[in-house]
Amino acid sequence: MTPPARRRRRPNRGGAAQVQPSDLWRATPEPPAPEKVVPVADPTMLLRSLGTPPMPVQAGVADAYLAVVVGRAAGLAVALAAASDLLEAPAE
Repeated sequence: MTPPARRRRRPNRGGAAQVQPSDLWRATPEPPAPEKVVPVADPTMLLRSLGTPPMPVQAGVADAYLAVVVGRAAGLAVALAAASDLLEAPAE
């Protein structure tokens, strides 16, 4: 039977510099005004341009699920923009 291994001691860091805490409640500059949001006709266009997902089984199902998620996210973004009065009419 071997004796238990000894733990190595870390070197003493008695001379380490103290870190000053940051002021979390300091005044910050005013952010710029947000840009208007223009909804797109097909939010899945970029996703489809990447091709089918690299899945050996059921790539079509994964593609459909990803399209649903992207469409839902785009719909929520348009709804938030409309609620914030940042929605711009799409150019036709």
